[in-house]
Amino acid sequence: MRFMELAMEEAIKAQGAGEVPIGALVVHKDGEVISRAYNLTKTTYDPSAHAEINALRIATSKIENNILKDYDLYVTLEPCLMCTVAITNARIRRLYFGAYANQQNEFTSSESARYLSSQECNHRPDIYGGILEIQNRELIKSFFQSKREG
Repeated sequence: MRFMELAMEEAIKAQGAGEVPIGALVVHKDGEVISRAYNLTKTTYDPSAHAEINALRIATSKIENNILKDYDLYVTLEPCLMCTVAITNARIRRLYFGAYANQQNEFTSSESARYLSSQECNHRPDIYGGILEIQNRELIKSFFQSKREG
């Protein structure tokens, strides 16, 4: 839970920057946090600057290798399809996420799950969802409520 709490700190930074509050971090299997990041799509005018992508970019630059087979990714929301493809291409060992992207709290019904079970997918990390789910869902929900009210 400690690592998900750190990812949530990144999500709060995103919210403070006017971004959708999603945070991510890459952690070595020995427990060292190698990168921390949050959504920057509006700030950088880059539609690919999701928290997961940003964390992967920082981590791969730091270790000077595009393969992260000894690393885990923690993210506050179930990754979208774009991020899932990047996660598999980086060979992330384990994926931990907070809130589910759908109302049924099922990873199996998502586009990402379909990709991971397809022949196009060349690597499938171990996946663990629903970590601090309520807190992560509330963070995102309150962000969008404030946008509607504002």
